[in-house]
Amino acid sequence: MSGHSKWANIKHRKAAQDKKRGKDFARAIRAIEVAAKEAGTSDPDQHAGLGLAVQKAKQASVPKDTIERACKRGAGQLGDASDYQSVQYEGYAPGGVAVLVDCLTDNRNRASGDVRHAFSKVGGSLANPGSVAYLFRRRGQVLLATGASEDDIMMAGLDAGLEAIEDTGDGFVAWCDPSDAKALSDALAAAGLEVADAGSTMVADLNVAVEDVTEARRILRLMDLLDDCDDVQDVYANFDMSDEVMAEAAQ
Repeated sequence: MSGHSKWANIKHRKAAQDKKRGKDFARAIRAIEVAAKEAGTSDPDQHAGLGLAVQKAKQASVPKDTIERACKRGAGQLGDASDYQSVQYEGYAPGGVAVLVDCLTDNRNRASGDVRHAFSKVGGSLANPGSVAYLFRRRGQVLLATGASEDDIMMAGLDAGLEAIEDTGDGFVAWCDPSDAKALSDALAAAGLEVADAGSTMVADLNVAVEDVTEARRILRLMDLLDDCDDVQDVYANFDMSDEVMAEAAQ
C-alpha cells in the first residue's frame, strides 16, 4: 500500500476520532449540491454520483434533513444553491512528490491563493496543468473496518464490480471501477460487513520513496495544510513512506 494511501486512511480515522464535524459537514454538503446539480435531480436513487455523495454524508453523521435540503438546493428546487466550480491544482511537494488537489469552490481566487500558500509554506510549488495529473488514474474504493475477511468480501462483492482486495493491516480496501463504488458499498453492507467509507480516489502509477524524516515531515505537513483549506475536497500524492518513517515524521 502506498504511503499516501496509508496517510489517507490514517486521516480518515483521525477525523473520526477528532470529530471535525464542521469541516466534514461543509465538504459533504458541498459535494451533494454539486452532484445534485449535475444530476438534475434531488433523488439520490436516480443518480449514482448523488447517491454516493449522500452515502458519504451519512457516514459523516450529517443529519437527514440537512442532506435532503442540500439535495434540493443543488437541484435548484430551493433557489439558493451556490455556484460551486470544480477546480484541480497540480504541484510538487518536497522531494519531487507529485500532488493533486481537488477543490469545489465559489471563489477561484480564494481557492488558488489558499492552495498556493500551503505549498509555499513547506517549500513546495504549484505546477502547470497536465504536468502531474498524468501520473494518476481514478479508481473506486470501499474501506472496510476490521472483522471482515477476504473471503467475505469476495463472496459479497464479485457481482457488484469488485476488482481487487487490499489488506491494510487493520482492515481492507475493496477496489472497483469508480462508477461501481456505491453498488459495491451497498452489496458489502448488505452482507453485514462494516463499511467505513466509499468513493473514488486517484491512484499513482509510480510512487516516490521518501526516507528522510525531515522531508517526510514537510510532506505530511503539506497534506494537513491542504486538508485544512475550506475549498479543498481531496488531496492525492505519490509518496511512499515506511511505517517507521511515517510514525517518526508524524511526531
